[in-house]
Amino acid sequence: MKEIKCPKCGTAFTVNDADFADILSQVRNEEFNAELDRRVAEVQQLEKEKEARKAAEDAARHREALSAKDQEITALKERIEGWEQNKGLEMEAMRLKSQQAVADAIAKKEEEIRQKEAEIQGLEKEVELYKSFKAKRSVKLLGEDLEQHCYAQYNQMLLPVMPGATFEKDNESVREDGETSGTKGDFIFRLKEDGVDVVSIMFEMKNESDVTATKHRNADFYAKLDSDRKKKDCEYAVLVSMLELDNDGFSGINVVPGYEKMYMVRPDQFIPIITLLVQSGKKSMDARKQLVDAKNRSIDLTNFEDQLIAFKDAFGKNVVNAKKKYDEAIEGIDKTIKTMEAIKKALQVSAGHLDAAENKVEGLTIKKLTKGNDTVSALLEEAREKKAKESGPEEQ
Repeated sequence: MKEIKCPKCGTAFTVNDADFADILSQVRNEEFNAELDRRVAEVQQLEKEKEARKAAEDAARHREALSAKDQEITALKERIEGWEQNKGLEMEAMRLKSQQAVADAIAKKEEEIRQKEAEIQGLEKEVELYKSFKAKRSVKLLGEDLEQHCYAQYNQMLLPVMPGATFEKDNESVREDGETSGTKGDFIFRLKEDGVDVVSIMFEMKNESDVTATKHRNADFYAKLDSDRKKKDCEYAVLVSMLELDNDGFSGINVVPGYEKMYMVRPDQFIPIITLLVQSGKKSMDARKQLVDAKNRSIDLTNFEDQLIAFKDAFGKNVVNAKKKYDEAIEGIDKTIKTMEAIKKALQVSAGHLDAAENKVEGLTIKKLTKGNDTVSALLEEAREKKAKESGPEEQ
């Protein structure tokens, strides 16, 4: 038999062992289940706190990642700006280099032109020298064959200094449509460089002794000379004449009016006219070469400018696209930061509640629950002893 005392009124009463065991079981099960429920609730609450802390840590890591990305974007922007500046300097250097190259080429050509002008001045002095001997030579030529005289002059004065030139007798008579008989000139002078004519001249020599008693004029031979020039594909035509000696208008080198590239000279101007036309032909070739070079340079500069414009356009488009993507990224980052800040505030509020709950859970123990209740404390103590006895043999 067991005696039980009421905790409220103090009345003692006796119960048999079976009833006592039943009462004890009821008290133990109720307390145990209540304690178990509280522990389960505590565990669940701890899990929630753990998840909340993990979410806070994830948010912190995310913020750190966003900060790193922001720094990376800033560095990339600085690199782009630096690249733009460097490219601008490179393009300016290229432009200045091209301008300097053009200026150097122009200076070189100007120097060449000055040299040519000096040569022309020298030739002009030579022409004046020939003029001073005009009278003496004219008298001498009256007793000589004009063609032989010109041929000898060429071999003596020009052949040594113009090895690439030819001065040959025109032996081929050519007849054009409508002509009853063919015609030919006296001599053809040609100078070639790289297989191309620098200058070609059809010569006709007329001496007073070569004509009949009827006086002829120089103009009587212009048409035939022009025709012979064209037949033999010569650039110039020159009449070397002793006709009309009393006409002072035919002194020196005379341009024949009405005919293309035709000159009338006295025998003393035979060498100077060849020299002048050779120099003119070389200048013409130099001018053509310079024109081709200038055209090529112009094409090169145009291509460079086109490439520069295309580069600027493509570069500008890339910068615009990069700026657009950059702005979109910044906008997305700003939105994410705002969202994370809202989450942060919610987590901070939740963390405050969790801390309060944790403090309450930590203060909740079986000892506090049974404080002031001797009966329940005794029952729990008895339950622990019984459990210890039951588990003892198994542990052994």
